[in-house]
Amino acid sequence: MPFLTNKKQEIPAVTPCRTMRGHTDNVKGLVHLPGGRRIITCSLDGSLRLWDLESGAQLGEDWRDEVEKTAAVYKMALSPSGQTVVSGSGNGKMKLWDVETGQVIQRWAGHTEKVLSVCWSVDGNRIGSGSWDGMARVWDVKTGERILAIQTEHEYLWAVLYSPDKMQIATGGSNEHAAKIWDANTGELLTTLKHDYFVQSLVWTSDGKKLISASYGPMRIFDTATWRQVAILGGHTNYVNAITLSWNNRLLASASDDNTVRLWSLDTNLPVGPPLQHKDKVECAVFSADGRVLVTGSRDKNAYAWDIHAILKTAGFEDLLTDTSNVSANISPTLPQ
Repeated sequence: MPFLTNKKQEIPAVTPCRTMRGHTDNVKGLVHLPGGRRIITCSLDGSLRLWDLESGAQLGEDWRDEVEKTAAVYKMALSPSGQTVVSGSGNGKMKLWDVETGQVIQRWAGHTEKVLSVCWSVDGNRIGSGSWDGMARVWDVKTGERILAIQTEHEYLWAVLYSPDKMQIATGGSNEHAAKIWDANTGELLTTLKHDYFVQSLVWTSDGKKLISASYGPMRIFDTATWRQVAILGGHTNYVNAITLSWNNRLLASASDDNTVRLWSLDTNLPVGPPLQHKDKVECAVFSADGRVLVTGSRDKNAYAWDIHAILKTAGFEDLLTDTSNVSANISPTLPQ
């Protein structure tokens, strides 16, 4: 599919501006820390690692749980306060990490298969988790108590995500190849959104008006008022493992097993600029708070930082990083060159 550009000339392929090497297995997840200068990555090698985005250098030693040093880490999420990371492991356990010390402060057990998805409620009081055991669970952060268990009927549960108002939980997985919407307080099933293949990643717009799902090939956009599908984003040729939205809901990035990350204008629902080429399958992708930097993690064991502002400027679409509403954003510093 041709990509959207305001320029008449062909745009050359782009390369990352930073490469972070050190993990010894797939990089499965990452988060940007407040301030925009540091990220944390997690990997199947059992570690979390802190990185300086300016230099691409690792800061300090690997973060490892002294109790379980080798348990593969499949997913992670940063608390709204920016002080705590929750991770999900291959042994079905979850851990809370203190960002300042890099130490585990809580360990939770409950799932019987690998935990492939974790998320926070907007107030930071609840954590949602999803596992290949088909269960979505909700946890009280202060006590570690499991306060809700949802049998999703997904044979393999890939994605769990709170809505921005914390009133609903979306899950994605196989079996029915669907995304399902649940009442976050009661666990009642509200609706089922059928797909052609299993759903691996979900993202809500910050106003809660749209839900975007990623599966094999195309991504789908749903109007949450009616749950009608309103758009399809086509272009990937394999499974889409992760999707991430910019702060203003205008720019989407999708990471795929086709070894690319693609950028999409949600003003037009068309791709913008050339695909970001990787040497192997791309497991995760997350925008910085200002949307100007995208960090990706790959099966080649590396993480990469991409200058999104420069890519959009070359394509003639730097306005996609601006705010077209009166909603203010928590803007972080731009990645130094």
